[in-house]
Amino acid sequence: MPQAVEHLAELTGFRDRDVLDVSLVGALRDLLQPTLVAIHRCVGEPGAQRWLTRARLGLHDMAASGDPLWSDLDSLPELAAHPERMACLQGATTVASAAATGTPALMLFPLTTDLDVVGVLEVQTAAPLGDEAQRMVDSILRVYRNFQGLLDYSERDTLTGLLNRKTFDDSFMRIAASATPGPAAAGAQAGRRSAGQGGGPWLAMIDIDHFKRVNDTYGHLIGDEVLLLLSRLMRNSFRFHDHLYRFGGEEFVALIRCGQASDAVTAFERLRANVENYAFPRVGKITVSIGFTQVRPGDTPSGAFERADKAVYHAKQHGRNQVGDHAQLVAAGELEDGSRDSDVELF
Repeated sequence: MPQAVEHLAELTGFRDRDVLDVSLVGALRDLLQPTLVAIHRCVGEPGAQRWLTRARLGLHDMAASGDPLWSDLDSLPELAAHPERMACLQGATTVASAAATGTPALMLFPLTTDLDVVGVLEVQTAAPLGDEAQRMVDSILRVYRNFQGLLDYSERDTLTGLLNRKTFDDSFMRIAASATPGPAAAGAQAGRRSAGQGGGPWLAMIDIDHFKRVNDTYGHLIGDEVLLLLSRLMRNSFRFHDHLYRFGGEEFVALIRCGQASDAVTAFERLRANVENYAFPRVGKITVSIGFTQVRPGDTPSGAFERADKAVYHAKQHGRNQVGDHAQLVAAGELEDGSRDSDVELF
């Protein structure tokens, strides 16, 4: 029991979801001595969902491994490829598979949130887990679920469920650290946005056109409904691992990966068109203006925001309901690039 308590203390000591999953499989490896323990998440849109392995740890592994967060969805295994996992996911219940001669016993536990089953915990052991071990795993997963709920509460906008502003800086710095040196390097990436690691990072600011008019005409409850529906359109327009934020009011932000500017334009134009073609209840037609920029090596959040903000302001000043590429606008002489590229600012 003291060992379990120690692992629970370590499990709840992090505010990073990646580290949390690694801590969970590490704790269960130490407590159960299984041949394998892994966390598999269900990702993608309904009808095209896949298994993403968040963390995997064998008995003698020095460190946990997993699928890259920016994996191409098509490269991941389909749900049907693992029927035991599917049974656990769909039934929201523990699934056990008896060990055949020379093979480990398999036990799958559902990973749940307050609303849904989002994945499975896989435990392979030389002999089937006893009742006491299963109860211990269930208890640890309840702590894991509760802590995930606390993270959701602190990291997500309460209205839309998108990430909130205070989570942005850490995510941005991690993503900026993987930025490619510039357009030439980005262009060398595969043109298909979903390919491989997803290419370089891009930052977009998304602003609802004439949103004040919606609030003034229909009231703030209808305005909130517009914000909620827009957040759903954003989720449907981007990939499962793109980072989507609400910064407050009608201001939204997207951090995505793609190979080159044309792929970024395609992604942001898809959102713009989806919003324009959607019939918002009571309000009717709503449009958005979008400005985006490539995240540069050494970028600070303020530097990237400055460029994206200039691009979205240009879009609003030139008719709204359009996507503005900061680099293209600078090349055309429409904007001046006065932002600082480095994380060291001189005064």
